[in-house]
Amino acid sequence: MLIFLLPVFSGGGAERVTLNILTGLHDSGYSVGIITFNKRGSLLSKVPYDIPIYDLGTITLKSSIIPLIKEIQKLKPRMVFSTLGYINVTLLLCRIFFPRSMKIWVREANLPSISLINNPLSLIMPTLYRLLYKRSDKLICTSFRMKMEFVSDFSVPREVIDILPNPVDVDMIRSSISSIERFDEGGVCYLASGRLTFQKGFDRLIYWFDKLTNKKSTLVILGEGLLKKELINIVKTLGIQNRIKFIGFCDNPWKWYAGADVFLLPSRWEGMPNSVLESLVCGTEVIATKESGGIKEVVEKGKGVIVVENDKEFIKAMSKVEIKNKNTAFESLLPEKYRKEKIIFNIKEWINEIN
Repeated sequence: MLIFLLPVFSGGGAERVTLNILTGLHDSGYSVGIITFNKRGSLLSKVPYDIPIYDLGTITLKSSIIPLIKEIQKLKPRMVFSTLGYINVTLLLCRIFFPRSMKIWVREANLPSISLINNPLSLIMPTLYRLLYKRSDKLICTSFRMKMEFVSDFSVPREVIDILPNPVDVDMIRSSISSIERFDEGGVCYLASGRLTFQKGFDRLIYWFDKLTNKKSTLVILGEGLLKKELINIVKTLGIQNRIKFIGFCDNPWKWYAGADVFLLPSRWEGMPNSVLESLVCGTEVIATKESGGIKEVVEKGKGVIVVENDKEFIKAMSKVEIKNKNTAFESLLPEKYRKEKIIFNIKEWINEIN
């Protein structure tokens, strides 16, 4: 059995990647299971009914460590896969308690050079990464840029690291945009999506949007998070509540992606955002901050993606966006290497190499 760790089934990008991988392996005939701290969250409904979920019934990491060790000892999986930093280091710290034959694969979701300094445990996490990540059987990075950070800054041997693009279910997304949604007041329609947290930078995006000269432009924000009330207050203070729409969690965000004139990524740090890849599938180009991971590697010659250096350049790039055809989705801009089928094929080859 192959075990995937998901503390909860929240709607984050790392969780979506994990579900895409495990369901792809499940559909290919592999025995997979999920260990969760607490069986709740918006993505729970996306798990096929015949994939076993082992619920520890815990809440915090501290209360989960002993039950996690016992569950893994009982299941004796061939491999355990984790993609959240604090879970990754915990798994590697507890390795002595696991079967020797069990492999530990950790996937890093964010660029460590930026994400770790913003971590609540910023004084200790870089040290834990440096000591423990080299002990993984496979460290999965989402970009060459991330790989080189682990080699140069954390002394992880190159042979431990593999680059794996985020899997994107292109066919499913394209079938979901037979009709499009658009917040149209006669100007450019901008779109942003993600958890409403400090990392994602929606607070500064709202201020950037307010500085645009075209006051008929609109901004749609998809997602939920702890900062929602704060963001709404910023919008009200600026007096632009009639031009910004908060949609919340959306089962079909892709119809909004397809309807927008451009996708905006104002993040303060990222790894390889799923939202960018999915926007490109919908035929919508992207403007992103330089801190947004390995986005430059997504498409050849930067086609479909503009990466800017600072807030002034971001506003300038926003002001140059033109209104596109409002009635239909454009063709996909995403390279074939990101298709879910190709990613699953690569992972199956890695699994078959396990002794």
